[in-house]
Amino acid sequence: MFVKSTMIPKNRTVHAEAGDSLKTVLEKLEHYKIDGVPVLKGAVYIGIVTRFHLYEEFFQSELKKEAFLSEKKAEDIAVHTDVYLEGEEIFENTLLQLKDYPLIAVVGEEKEFLGIVTRYDVLEQFQSAFGMNKKGVRIAFTSVETEGRIARLTELAKQFHEDIISLVTFDETESMVRRIVMKIEKKDNINRFIERIEKSGFRILDIHEDE
Repeated sequence: MFVKSTMIPKNRTVHAEAGDSLKTVLEKLEHYKIDGVPVLKGAVYIGIVTRFHLYEEFFQSELKKEAFLSEKKAEDIAVHTDVYLEGEEIFENTLLQLKDYPLIAVVGEEKEFLGIVTRYDVLEQFQSAFGMNKKGVRIAFTSVETEGRIARLTELAKQFHEDIISLVTFDETESMVRRIVMKIEKKDNINRFIERIEKSGFRILDIHEDE
């Protein structure tokens, strides 16, 4: 999946103009209950202003509150000016970039603003990947890293008519053991399915049923 698949397009974003006063920016943050906005000069992206950074700038300023908010402009304190996405990046790579910022801009070839990717939306996609939005039974287990193990697991699920909600694997360890988390819909045959998994060489670590 690519970044553009989770991008909020420009016409649905809240943004600030470069010449907007910080009072205007803060009013937007408060009104829409958001933590940051992209800053544009015309159609071009020039950075973002976050609530945290705005407060930090005021703390370090010698201006009084009203003067600071009215005299300072969005472009004066915009950060993240050279950090942006172009839409073709792999989705997973955005998580670390969003660790310290609530959003990242997506731009075109001339840095024209196209939209944003938010931390909230990225986390929602990871929740979906783990099947957190649908109730079921989560089975964590390990398997020796050999060819065809995932195919064998899905074949067993098919034999028992299990509906797989999500299937996530983690990097192999030094002992070449891969950790796997499968979430399936709850059915009456789950005990027989788990027994069959164990007989096929998968070691069960944990079983958790959503309430």
